[in-house]
Amino acid sequence: MRYITFFLLLFFAGATFAQVETSAQKVTGTIVNDLNLFPIPNANIINVNKVKGTTTNNRGYFEIDAEVNDTIHITLLGFQSLRVRVTNDWIKNGTAKIRLTEKAIALEEVVVRKYDLTGYLEVDSKLIPEKENYRYSISGLPTAYEAGDRSPNAFTRVLGSIFNPADMLYNFFGSKPRELKRLKSMKKDDTVRNLLESKFDREMIAVLLGVDKKEIAEILQRCNYSESFIQTANDLQILDAISECYENYKVLSKKHEKYLND
Repeated sequence: MRYITFFLLLFFAGATFAQVETSAQKVTGTIVNDLNLFPIPNANIINVNKVKGTTTNNRGYFEIDAEVNDTIHITLLGFQSLRVRVTNDWIKNGTAKIRLTEKAIALEEVVVRKYDLTGYLEVDSKLIPEKENYRYSISGLPTAYEAGDRSPNAFTRVLGSIFNPADMLYNFFGSKPRELKRLKSMKKDDTVRNLLESKFDREMIAVLLGVDKKEIAEILQRCNYSESFIQTANDLQILDAISECYENYKVLSKKHEKYLND
């Protein structure tokens, strides 16, 4: 009888501990407009550390997996993006009210024509510069995208960047292995994947990789992606391109180390 009582106590203690652990792995909150305190629906909530995402409901409420010191990144079109650190108080209190500030958007002049065309096909065909690009197929997407050129020295240029200690690509791949491993995790979460597919501002990728947005274009240039792809691809396509380049880097690095050891 004592043994039965002892095991029952262990069972209930374990169940209680599991409940505490489960509750401690989530945080909840409400996103409101800083101007009028109205709830903000459809705001994008991303846990940068766990690469998990969700969105706020009609009452601005959200719930997401998180632990102490995780970073929660909040974005919504027309509002300033916000990063919030998960604290012990937040987990202990269970919920938090977070305010987003609206952006002051100033419209600028937009240049529609890239080339000064005359309207005569025979003349205009000579004004537009020729550039050899090939179509790059991205897994999971139905369309192929432009990415780099077929010039004989294209591979040599990428290889030189990867193994040149003075090159930005060498330092980037070498210093951010943990961040680059997140690239595969990003596509596994539906919210994160859908968000990246709908965005073109490179903000989320910059946050998740811990780089400046300007560096993303330079990384892709070093990986031999075309200017048209860099400018027009959505964030999911950019993520795939960087991921592909990193995978090639790892393969080449292993071969390079093997060659040096031999």
